[in-house]
Amino acid sequence: MFDHKNSPQMQRSHGDAAVRFEAGRLKGLRQRGSAKAQLPRVGAVPEVVFLNTSGGLTSGDTLSYALDIEGGRVVATTQAAERAYRADDGAATVRVTHRVGAGSWLDWVPQETILFDRSHIDRHTVIDLAPDAGCLMLEAVVLGRHAMGEIVGTLGLRDRREIRRAGRPVMIEPFVMGTAELGHRGALLGDARAFATMVMCCQGAEDAVSRVRDVLDEEGVEAAASGFDGKVIMRCIARDGWPLRKQLLRVMAVLRGNVPAPRVWQI
Repeated sequence: MFDHKNSPQMQRSHGDAAVRFEAGRLKGLRQRGSAKAQLPRVGAVPEVVFLNTSGGLTSGDTLSYALDIEGGRVVATTQAAERAYRADDGAATVRVTHRVGAGSWLDWVPQETILFDRSHIDRHTVIDLAPDAGCLMLEAVVLGRHAMGEIVGTLGLRDRREIRRAGRPVMIEPFVMGTAELGHRGALLGDARAFATMVMCCQGAEDAVSRVRDVLDEEGVEAAASGFDGKVIMRCIARDGWPLRKQLLRVMAVLRGNVPAPRVWQI
């Protein structure tokens, strides 16, 4: 008879990476466990590429990324799409905490999160802005890989995104999707299996709405944009991750003044 009490415990992955910049110069770097931060020399604006060396997330895994920017602009992304695998013993936990100091700017444009069947992830992203700071924030999710014929029928996703200015919330977006919601996709996603939100937050951001709307015509994507009170928000759904990615790159180009996307994003 199998003895559950004495059965081996599954190994879990834990990672923590934090980077600090002052006036565009690296001033601090901490890496622990599966979380790493690469700093490629790609131009005048510092770029940080976070990565999870465990290869994916499952029950009990923890992952933390953090940036602290004091002066200047920083672009931060992830090396590849994050993958959330089958998790039958509870959620994997992801925490993203970025502080953007006075006169600073952050582009937080991670690549997609791919959710596989029976995945379970709890993610909380917070960007704290100084009164005159600004940011671009992206979150994209893909439900399985269409080319591999993967079907997601069971999952748990709790994804909370916050942008604060001087400690006060300017955007709070709690998003929950579970198996019950997947069963009502006709009212939520239709036949789409990928979705994303991109937000730019700064003084006068709403003026970019018309330029964003002009590029929301990627085939296979449904998208809309709105702007108000120092924000422009674009949301889109797509039949697959590939058209979604192409649409995101086009919007990113508009909101970043046609500056090339981070190298890991380029197609």
